Amino acid sequence: MNIILRPGVFNIHRNMSEMVGIVEYTIRNKLQSLLDTKHLDVINESHMHNVPKGAETHFKVVVVSDKFEGLPLIKRHRLVNDILKDELQSGVHALSIIAKTPQQWDCSDQVVESSPTCKGGFGK
Repeated sequence: MNIILRPGVFNIHRNMSEMVGIVEYTIRNKLQSLLDTKHLDVINESHMHNVPKGAETHFKVVVVSDKFEGLPLIKRHRLVNDILKDELQSGVHALSIIAKTPQQWDCSDQVVESSPTCKGGFGK
């Protein structure tokens, strides 16, 4: 993984065609390390909202972890929100959370539905 600096933007290249911003990178690392995830998708949905190009303000996370075992959905969401409290206080405007145990994930169709385009802005 290469770290590329551009004026005003911090990007990490996973490969030649895929750039990841610092917020997405931070969200991924925190969730992976603190929840010992079995599956993790961090989806930057900012482009669907009326925000500047390259913004990192709206995310969806799909988190699969043994640490969710026995927890009701609200407590799973609170756990994720607590882990990401700094990001939520410093620029992340919206966070959609799908939190499952490995068994729930394995029994599901493992398809993550696309979020609707923002109706309040000029999303694409």
